[in-house]
Amino acid sequence: MKTLQDFNFKDKKALIRVDFNVPLDENFNVTDATRIEAAKPTIDKILAAGGSVILMSHLGRPKGKEDKYSLKHIVKKASEILGVEVKFAEDCKGEVAKNAAAALKAGEVLLLENLRFYKEEEAGDVDFAKELASLGDIYVNDAFGTAHRAHASTTIIAQFFPNDKCFGTLLATEIESLNKVLKDSEKPVTAVLGGSKVSSKITVIENILDKVDHMIIGGGMTFTFVKAQGGKIGDSICEDDKQDLALEILRLAKEKNVQIHIPVDVVAANAFSNDAETQIVDVDKIPDGSQGLDAGPKSLENFKKVILESKTILWNGPLGVFEMENFANGTIELGNFIAEATEKGAFSLVGGGDSVSAVKQFGLEDKMSYVSTGGGAMLEMLEGRTLPGIAAILD
Repeated sequence: MKTLQDFNFKDKKALIRVDFNVPLDENFNVTDATRIEAAKPTIDKILAAGGSVILMSHLGRPKGKEDKYSLKHIVKKASEILGVEVKFAEDCKGEVAKNAAAALKAGEVLLLENLRFYKEEEAGDVDFAKELASLGDIYVNDAFGTAHRAHASTTIIAQFFPNDKCFGTLLATEIESLNKVLKDSEKPVTAVLGGSKVSSKITVIENILDKVDHMIIGGGMTFTFVKAQGGKIGDSICEDDKQDLALEILRLAKEKNVQIHIPVDVVAANAFSNDAETQIVDVDKIPDGSQGLDAGPKSLENFKKVILESKTILWNGPLGVFEMENFANGTIELGNFIAEATEKGAFSLVGGGDSVSAVKQFGLEDKMSYVSTGGGAMLEMLEGRTLPGIAAILD
């Protein structure tokens, strides 16, 4: 796996694919700069080695050139975080980009305009990729969040750098962290899978059953498993057409000696609202008119025991509707258990939009071994797929 360590960047222009697809408010201020901060180590290293940096990214899903999706809006924030003035090219191709790249001196940073202003980017157009490639000497992919897309700047471009391409620090760390769970894990290994639907996690479950000792299933997925086994789930969310699948997963797990842990009790509410009346009930005896919105105290005790005995922990998906204060306890407690296990030496990997939001919201981010930056990309790796953006560098 080629990384920054394998190259001398002195007087070289590094063309880096970053993921600066950050949220902006109505005044175009960056509201969460995590992704810019995540790219900083790679940029710092290249600048310190005497190179210059050309950054490529997309922002949002523009239909052609739309000002609200211009990367000019993040220049100020990027300059602040990188501690160096970020120059901006008002196009990512053509004379504007070419001249800006040519004028770049060692120690300088240039940000190109939104790649998705051109439909050729998402189409994986070879000529577009070739034009981007002409701007730099070494290609660095540091965008895990888009590594599962075969776009011009993430995958196709790599062929124009047969010997001069590598992973940035962020992408290399993402791959290593996932491999620590999927390939080089210390046992016992526990996967916590939450969220609302079995269908969105089914390939992940199937792929990791061979790699884990315990699987905790929480969130809305719980009720498909409970109903499949004859339990009463009241008005809880359920995928009726996935009940046979849930039973098949339980059968497979037993065959592979994987212990599946499902909540035994839940916080049930008479409405999907933070102000609803709640009661704690057995997970298979939820009364009609009520729905399970969080894991109950007995469930959390069971989960705590499993987590604290684990040496490797993967967390993907919340245990309840944590966006509502009254149904956040399960997710917060789970985070606390994982933090405690991590402090005792376990390796913990958190990934997937909702889990990442939860650890940030509840101040647990620094207590995990690694928090992934790419939701879709991480899920595809957990499903056992080879991501095109990664394969292109390894090729």
